[in-house]
Amino acid sequence: MRNDIQPNERAYSTKEVAEEVGIATPTVRKYGQILERNGYEFLKDGDRRIFVESDVKALVALRDTDKPLDSTARDIVEQQKERLENTLQTDIALPDTSETLPTDPNQIKEAFKYLVNELAAAREMNIQLKNDMTHIKTTVSQLQQDHHFISSSIGNTAQKTNNKIEKLTEQQREHYETLLEQERERTELLQEEIQKMRDEQKKEWVSQNDFNKRLEEEMQKRDGGNWAWLFSLFKK
Repeated sequence: MRNDIQPNERAYSTKEVAEEVGIATPTVRKYGQILERNGYEFLKDGDRRIFVESDVKALVALRDTDKPLDSTARDIVEQQKERLENTLQTDIALPDTSETLPTDPNQIKEAFKYLVNELAAAREMNIQLKNDMTHIKTTVSQLQQDHHFISSSIGNTAQKTNNKIEKLTEQQREHYETLLEQERERTELLQEEIQKMRDEQKKEWVSQNDFNKRLEEEMQKRDGGNWAWLFSLFKK
């Protein structure tokens, strides 16, 4: 149990100690673990360490040592034990307070004034801790709301994007099917036109072939001089 804390002694948070000593916050935690591993005692609020001046000096000693950290930590722990033992012996050596209670009204007044100041300081610290806890709870609640909002926004955006993609895909599919149908119709019309041209060409070819045959037959029948037969072919 720490009994070397002075009245109204300043208390430091981990962040404040890091700034005071000039090291990183994780390094403060690392040094604290090394000290505790070797038997050092810290004031604690739950699992959170509360640092006072003697603790700051211990961290400075670890920062500046050239020896292994555990070796320096053991030396610091021995110093702390001696300091605590001396403080305890001093407390035990005090005379019985029941026999030395002040009788002077001014001394009693000063004692009460001291107690009132201590109570006020403790009350102020409790209020500050309460405000800090309220602030932390508010911050956590706000972060949870922000996380929920961001998650919802991402989900809504993803859903809208998927809907747009599906809609565009359907539109492209319908457009492609329309173009394919139009192309099929144009192909059929073209094939019909080509077939008509082929049929007409075939008719012309058959007609020309018949004419040539008749002409050849008439030429074989006649041996010249009379051209009336030639004009008769065009009348048929």
